[in-house]
Amino acid sequence: MSSAKPVKSVLFVCNQNAVRSPMAEALTKRHSKRRLFVESAGLIAGALDPFSVSALKEEGIDISAHKSLTLADVDLSAFDLIIALTKEAHSQVAKAAAPDAEIEFWATPDPSDTEGNRNQIMDSYRLVRDHLEVRIADRFPF
Repeated sequence: MSSAKPVKSVLFVCNQNAVRSPMAEALTKRHSKRRLFVESAGLIAGALDPFSVSALKEEGIDISAHKSLTLADVDLSAFDLIIALTKEAHSQVAKAAAPDAEIEFWATPDPSDTEGNRNQIMDSYRLVRDHLEVRIADRFPF
């Protein structure tokens, strides 16, 4: 779902701002060459996931200094577009945002649920990273 209104700012929201939304934020910043204002937040603030850091490091992106934010830390009205990456985030954003806010839901699996050895776990983070990268390129064609 793409709006006719140009998007200049986007907020990615997931449950803890520890895995999916920081990855989406960093990938969007790289893709847009910072032509978009991009932030991410969670329903609660979680500790940055080291596998997310590793998955993005493989792409030359360093998110190790990321500080988790919550919805209470951001002004939802400051964003042209809010993208929820989980059902829970979508529900909370729909309640908290203005009625005319542009909200999209990109169902994104949680790679931290993966069990197995380090390589198997990293593969699940890579899949999420690559999935987000494709969605971002499709949604924001620069």
